[in-house]
Amino acid sequence: MRTHIKQKVSLIEHQPAGLFEETRFEKIDNIVFADSVDASVSVAREIAALIKHKQSEGKACVLGLATGSSPVKVYEELVRLHKEEGLSFKNVITFNLDEYYPMEKQDLQSYWHFMHEHLFNHIDIPKENINIPNGTVAREDIETYCLGYDKKIQDCGGLDFQLLGIGRTGHIGFNEPGSHRNSGTRIITLDHLTRSDAAGSFHGIDNVPRQAITMGIRTVMSAKRIVLLAWGSAKASIIAKAVEGPVTSDVPATYLQEHDNTTFVLDTEASADLTRMKTPWLVTDVQWDEDLKAKAIVWLCEHLDKTILKLTDKDYNDNGMSKLLAESGPAYDLNIAMFNRLQHTITGWPGGKPNADDTARPEREQPHKKRVIIFSPHPDDDVISMGGTFDRLVSQGHEVHVAYQTSGNYAVSDHEALKFAEVFRDVVKENKGDMGVLNEIITTLQNKKSNEIDSLLVRQLKANIRRHESLAATRYEGVPDAHVHFLNLPFYETGTEKKNPIGEADIKIIMDLIEEVKPHQIYAAGDLADPHGTHKVCLDAIFAALKNLKHKDYMKDCWVWLYRGAWHEWDIHEIEMAVPMSPAQVLKKRQAIFFHQSQKDGAMFQGEDLREFWQRAEARNSETARRYRALGFADYAAIEAFKRYFF
Repeated sequence: MRTHIKQKVSLIEHQPAGLFEETRFEKIDNIVFADSVDASVSVAREIAALIKHKQSEGKACVLGLATGSSPVKVYEELVRLHKEEGLSFKNVITFNLDEYYPMEKQDLQSYWHFMHEHLFNHIDIPKENINIPNGTVAREDIETYCLGYDKKIQDCGGLDFQLLGIGRTGHIGFNEPGSHRNSGTRIITLDHLTRSDAAGSFHGIDNVPRQAITMGIRTVMSAKRIVLLAWGSAKASIIAKAVEGPVTSDVPATYLQEHDNTTFVLDTEASADLTRMKTPWLVTDVQWDEDLKAKAIVWLCEHLDKTILKLTDKDYNDNGMSKLLAESGPAYDLNIAMFNRLQHTITGWPGGKPNADDTARPEREQPHKKRVIIFSPHPDDDVISMGGTFDRLVSQGHEVHVAYQTSGNYAVSDHEALKFAEVFRDVVKENKGDMGVLNEIITTLQNKKSNEIDSLLVRQLKANIRRHESLAATRYEGVPDAHVHFLNLPFYETGTEKKNPIGEADIKIIMDLIEEVKPHQIYAAGDLADPHGTHKVCLDAIFAALKNLKHKDYMKDCWVWLYRGAWHEWDIHEIEMAVPMSPAQVLKKRQAIFFHQSQKDGAMFQGEDLREFWQRAEARNSETARRYRALGFADYAAIEAFKRYFF
């Protein structure tokens, strides 16, 4: 873990020796961490060190702060440092980047609310030192207000440190494409993609404000130190453009190339499209292990539009792989080894094929009938991400259990809940029953304000909607109700978008189920690109449970397979089990997804992809099949992919 602090940073100063050649395409200093937690802790420590340094000089520390999911862990660590290590914020003055317009402070979606919930309510910063753009300023006063915001920053001595995230349009703050280098704080119209990304928090894109007040590029660039955070594969493409592309208003983050003390702090997935990560053999000498060989050969096939078995020595030499050819060649040997590796991932028997040689298969032959737990973070991830494999496991006679880790109630829109409540009310009314509870729910939903969280009764209704949608889907797949487990992990049940950290209660619930079933296989969502963050928390809870149970005898026979959620897929070289689907199975998977009716036609947490979940699932599965086909394998309609996790 690296922490860098106060003075001007250059790439060479804190990168390992010899890395300059590898990073020659990069125009912005960046540090890549294995995960966002360690990265966030490092950034928080840099901020803490700066605060302490300013305290030692008797000066104020002026911080520019960001909102969104990226800085949450940074703020958590700052709060911890305050509570456990005595870090004081009494000398800190903060200026937030932006705020929706119009927006009341008390609204749950306001950045004023976000900052107080995640940071300001938990530290000793003087309230008068907190500055957040005012989303209620009169429209005729906005220009004067914005000029005053910039002047106040200048009067405080300027920003010592600016924390940033990045949007998929390349915006920093709300400086959308087209923003000028010399722009100051101002009101701006939000890009449709930006509003789409925020739709979940606002219960639909129609409720997302069309404008915002934001610091300008000039205001941001005036900071003495800038750190930009980016996590997950969804940010990989825009990070590559920002770091390696030309400076352009089309990608406002590229302006940071002109700042002399900026660092991008990335996790592995966000860095994946940087040249040194994606194709390191093109920029420097590399050590060829088996995984890198696989990545390079798949890339070479797709780059040249050739199947594996058609690659030649010249293809390898002309594309930065001469050392690989010298060490492991000729091309014929490399091609055969890679072809066999990928061919052995393909199986129509995800639970293992009975009475068959399993030496070249991804799963064991024994026992013929396995006990299986499919963990699903939300009540539809099972069928969205592995519906075909789910169907195969059931039809091939395995004892399949499905465990829905969260209720998913927060992803049911108010209008969807109201529709169900009104249907139930009419049924009760027609049968002369007690309508008190239903009327209370309907009245609550009809009068709900934007800054109110759902009542317990409404949350129960929404959870039951998703529960019975899930039961409809699992019955369709042939799973007995007794094998469907609704875990309702406590961390999720906050009634707000912000969830609690996982705790011992969450882990124990998962452990109890594993102890009860004693599975031979566990399937879990390994998708860290989930824009709402629930998948990662659910996966961490499973990993913790596995760690606690690994000493048990039955766990020696348990294999764990990770699938990806609706936002991303394993790359071909990462796949260790590929389960093909026929056209009929694709249609059956689609029908299973359709049972989750509350998540159709504009689900609340879609991330950057506006297609419905069934559409992107089919597109992703068919794309995986296409890529296998292009490498020289059989022509399947679709393929679901898995990677094994060793615990």
